[in-house]
Amino acid sequence: MTTVAENIVSTLRANGVKRVYGIPGDSLNGFTDALRKDGALRWVHVRHEETAAFAAAAEAALTGELSVVAGSCGPGNLHLINGLYDANRSRVPVLAIAAHIPTSEIGTQYFQETHPQELFRECSVYVEYVSDPAQMPRLLEIAMRQAIEKRGVAVLVIPGDIALAQAEDDRVTVIERSRPVVVPSGAELERAATLLNAASKVTILAGAGAEGAHDEIVALADRLAAPVVHALRGKEFVEYDNPFDVGMTGLLGFASGYRAMDGADALLILGSDFPYPQFYPATATTIQVDIRGENLGRRHPLDLGLVGDVGATAAALLPRLKADRRRAHLDDATAHYRRTRAKLDELAVPSRGKAPIHPQYLARLLDEAAADDAVFTADVGSPTVWAARYLHMNGRRRLIGSFNHGSMANALLHGIGAQATEPHRQVVALAGDGGLTMMLGELISLTQNRLPVKTIVVNNSSLNFVELEMKAAGFVNYGTDLHNPDFAAVAEAMGVFGRRVECSEDLPGALAEVLAHDGPALLDVVTERQELSMPPAVNAEQVKGFALYAIRTVLSGRGDELLDLAKANWRQLF
Repeated sequence: MTTVAENIVSTLRANGVKRVYGIPGDSLNGFTDALRKDGALRWVHVRHEETAAFAAAAEAALTGELSVVAGSCGPGNLHLINGLYDANRSRVPVLAIAAHIPTSEIGTQYFQETHPQELFRECSVYVEYVSDPAQMPRLLEIAMRQAIEKRGVAVLVIPGDIALAQAEDDRVTVIERSRPVVVPSGAELERAATLLNAASKVTILAGAGAEGAHDEIVALADRLAAPVVHALRGKEFVEYDNPFDVGMTGLLGFASGYRAMDGADALLILGSDFPYPQFYPATATTIQVDIRGENLGRRHPLDLGLVGDVGATAAALLPRLKADRRRAHLDDATAHYRRTRAKLDELAVPSRGKAPIHPQYLARLLDEAAADDAVFTADVGSPTVWAARYLHMNGRRRLIGSFNHGSMANALLHGIGAQATEPHRQVVALAGDGGLTMMLGELISLTQNRLPVKTIVVNNSSLNFVELEMKAAGFVNYGTDLHNPDFAAVAEAMGVFGRRVECSEDLPGALAEVLAHDGPALLDVVTERQELSMPPAVNAEQVKGFALYAIRTVLSGRGDELLDLAKANWRQLF
């Protein structure tokens, strides 16, 4: 006799799923026992269901294939929601098994009762409740196909008694992802070419949709004499081996990327849903290419929107574009990028004496010391800033973060999934002190699951990026202090190799030791709290905000903070 749960496990195995992330619970007993009996799928036991969802998201991001997470009824599966939001907004295929209370008790305000199918609706492309064994395995197949084809989260809500029931149909179906090539019509391509051929200063903005289209974008940039600006999620796909790259724009970017877009008379957006309207050029002709038509024109008014794969569309557009274009705009943009890059690198230097370590120096050393195929994960906030500016991609390295959803505490959690997926690959989690302490217990998951993740803690004793936002808006910092322990000592207590560094001269050796350790390791780096991550363009409102911050800080009796701020940033300000 095959149970519904056993059929689920057989189907997952047949579809290449190798592991399931989660925490056991009584409503999940049928499913976890089916995993035990089957023996082919690894149960990755974490300490919080949110971790399970983020880990599954990282696996799906690395492989492009379906990953699986499970949560018990009520609070158990509700803990999945934040990580599933992240996965869905990052457009990676994840199947969530959300256990439910016994069917006979639904609607009675039973212990741990919720309405999962309603709660998960906003963070998924598909969610359905299995109320009868006869619905399976059909609903499982639909859910898997939805997750794979729509590249998002599919949730199956299954009461524990249904999972343990005898399967009425025990078929096992393999879902193969379709791989269509989508190209705009000839008339649309001609219109795009006409607009681009009429422009004298074209800039390309490339995002996550540039994955797999590196060579086509570089060829297009060459033909258009266009500098290539990348959004954060496009960094790992277009930054490397690209003589036309001029860096990032946006709040985390730097001046050259902003300037290349601001100075353009035509902007070609390739696979990017870059969300900040203030960074788009006000008057440029704008053309957007995206495989999802609903993205077209969502962020900025368009002159032309094209539905298509970035690589295939770029290749089809290339022969329609005139050659021998003037390259003054490109030459100016790349020269500005070289100057901007040099200024950024000048900030990545050791601090003097026993002064706190510049985070730029930490990021630069990490970039130099990490493996050529390392997987980096970065916490939202200042760790993402330093990763975006100082970690170099090369076509083999990966950079994973909560770049769309923007959740704290993602670095270690993504690292767990990345390391479980690639056990012999170097995985480095660049964690903020606020993010790490939010999910500190997951260090134990590293030892329990024998995952050699290297956690690098940017320890500035504050919610650092929040403080910067407060300063820019003119507010006195409030509620952002963090009274941290010695993270290296905490790590050691949890069975993780730990080192702590408080001055620059000790950092290279300690970093090398942590990266070389055979097992999970943590490096606690005491960094400069007042370091400013300057945006690419400082507008009048930000200047006003910093002035208000200075006045209010003095009036609040904390004028010494201004001295610390100036001391920490004199390299950038003068």
